[in-house]
Amino acid sequence: MTRDELKRFCASLPQATHVVQWGNSDVYKVGGKMFAVIGMGAGGNAVTFKTSDLAFEVLSDSPGLRPAPYLASRGLKWIQNYAAPGLSDESLRDHIRASFDMVVAGLTRKKRVELGLDARS
Repeated sequence: MTRDELKRFCASLPQATHVVQWGNSDVYKVGGKMFAVIGMGAGGNAVTFKTSDLAFEVLSDSPGLRPAPYLASRGLKWIQNYAAPGLSDESLRDHIRASFDMVVAGLTRKKRVELGLDARS
């Protein structure tokens, strides 16, 4: 998946916002909370995303994946897809979507309602 394809996918998620931080990294957020970073790492095409505890354990030792520099060293469960073979395009989209969903679930109900992301609103 190219950087442009990744950017389009992240931007397509409901209420996703984009900022450029840390040099030339594309950072995607929802409700002001980060769910994906594109561009930190080897060659500028690394993709970093939040994971569940189980996914973190499984993905940490997979070829082309690693605990995300800086984030994982602080105890956060973030994985970086930085080299081949890494994840397939479909799997990468699934993990980014799961990261997005985890971040949305962590927002206050008031914030979810404000963003139109709470099904009960």
